Amino acid sequence: MAAPKASLISANEANQRNEMEQLPTLFSRLGDDVVQLFNSQLALFKVEVREEAKAYLSGAIMIAVGAVVATIGFALLNVAVAFAASTLFAGLNLSQPATYALGFVVTGVFYLIVGAIVITAMKSRLAKQPLVPERTVNELRKDKEWLKNEL
Repeated sequence: MAAPKASLISANEANQRNEMEQLPTLFSRLGDDVVQLFNSQLALFKVEVREEAKAYLSGAIMIAVGAVVATIGFALLNVAVAFAASTLFAGLNLSQPATYALGFVVTGVFYLIVGAIVITAMKSRLAKQPLVPERTVNELRKDKEWLKNEL
């Protein structure tokens, strides 16, 4: 009857050895999976940053083109408005150059005020634009929770 007991003990030892041999394999696989997870997160981050950069670049190019056209129009309009404003000061008994100068000063101040309003509005709009890649952050949060639950 001693023989079956010895074979039972050696079978248990064999199972423990197999489990001990599998443990490093499982840790190795877990490490590989974590590395692969971080690599995929990094790839997602890179894609999002490229998308954001392209959006900002195309917007900046369109703003530059619009600024050139607007500058030309602004210059022409400013001269016309300044001459029109100078006619309002004709009754002040000033010399012709003085009325022109006064018209240009009034027009310049008006455009400075309008420009400041536009700059302030655009600055506040850009401040609301998120700079953090939201999809990547959400994925990292999910992965963090998964790792907490698994470990």
